[in-house]
Amino acid sequence: MVGLFGLGSKDPEKKGISKKKKELRKLVKEKKYDSALRIGTDILKKVPHENDVLFIMGGINFTKGKYRTAISYFEKSLEIATHDVDVLVSNAEANYRIGNFTRATQCCDTIKEIDSKNKFVAEMLKKIEDAKK
Repeated sequence: MVGLFGLGSKDPEKKGISKKKKELRKLVKEKKYDSALRIGTDILKKVPHENDVLFIMGGINFTKGKYRTAISYFEKSLEIATHDVDVLVSNAEANYRIGNFTRATQCCDTIKEIDSKNKFVAEMLKKIEDAKK
């Protein structure tokens, strides 16, 4: 009966994904972004809704100045975790960088709903107002 409910069983695919995620984090820490992107892409082919990996992939692309690509990962992440402040902050910043002030403001509004005292929001909204002048 134990095997029937998955208790005690060790799914080799899950173990493999877990191992790849550790490798991905290590590569990011070492700033080996191209290798990390390959690993992340491989993970997402197998598990497209792996929220941590989506966020990491967005972060790598942001770091590389590929803001539109970063946004696509952040938006997919927000489909899973709509109120993840870290993803919202990153998404707001990336949208600001490409001049999409409307989406950046929307992200800030959502952050305010979650954390009314978030310091990032006030700073970002000021940057947006200054950029509009």
